[in-house]
Amino acid sequence: MSWLRYAGALALIGSSGAGANDALVTQTEIAGAAEEAATEIITMEEERYSRMTVPVTINGKGPYQFMIDTGAQATVLSHALADQLMLTERETATLVGMASRREVETTILDEIAFGSHSYFGARAALVVGENIGGADGILGIDALQDRRVMLDFENRMLEIAHDEDRRSNRGYDIIVRAQREAGRLIITRARIDGVRTAVIVDTGAQGSVGNEALFQRLRRSRESADAEMTDINGVQRTGKVRMVRSLELDRAQLSNFFISFADSPTFDALGLGDQPAMVLGMNELRLFERVAIDFPSRRILFDLPDGSRLPSLERFSRLAL
Repeated sequence: MSWLRYAGALALIGSSGAGANDALVTQTEIAGAAEEAATEIITMEEERYSRMTVPVTINGKGPYQFMIDTGAQATVLSHALADQLMLTERETATLVGMASRREVETTILDEIAFGSHSYFGARAALVVGENIGGADGILGIDALQDRRVMLDFENRMLEIAHDEDRRSNRGYDIIVRAQREAGRLIITRARIDGVRTAVIVDTGAQGSVGNEALFQRLRRSRESADAEMTDINGVQRTGKVRMVRSLELDRAQLSNFFISFADSPTFDALGLGDQPAMVLGMNELRLFERVAIDFPSRRILFDLPDGSRLPSLERFSRLAL
């Protein structure tokens, strides 16, 4: 049985005293305007589950290591860090993870800063640090949604650019248009073994996971062992693993890699419960030299390794495992 970690905080729903019909929060409440900054490069570190972290300061203190998660709606802090910073004003909200929906505490952060970028008045969910790979927290799309975020795996760098300062699309081999849903960018025209599939690029997921609708459409795919996944709430779930022959993203085709399947509240919360959908995790994203998620233009850009048209079959199979 394989084991995967999915740290993304899909959404915070409601808060203490909120009504039962509250909609998904599409962005964190901002008490002040975000600081304007030009393109900036930040060195990335790798945490234990092969995801990327960057140094972040909270209310002027730090730096702390936060994971970059383009599939997470909300910023997240570990309980340990919140206690260390003496953030005692707490409310409750429902946190949607890959395997569960749970009531959690939240707190307000006066300022989040990474590089020269600052955000004010963000509401953050509090979780057990082990559930986010031992990182101090997660930077979600509430802090990234008006930026282009570029992950340079070859040089271990994170580039963040404001809408007006982001660089040209030149130099990328593949540019894919996406739709925006609750802040996330979703590629709607991807195909997995010929099945049209909605794909969410999620840098907070260790591996890729598909929904039940996709599982049913891929009945002829090759099956492997079960997989046990643990989400941001610490809830474990066992699902099937299947090897798919190809994922087509525009002109790129990823071959022979594994997808875990689960009946996850993630897809229902995004309105994707009844159609084939998949979260594309870091095991597969790292096969590219660079991946840029451009939230303002709703484009996702992929750069293939030097000297190759596509990553090799051997490399895909090895990293997917």
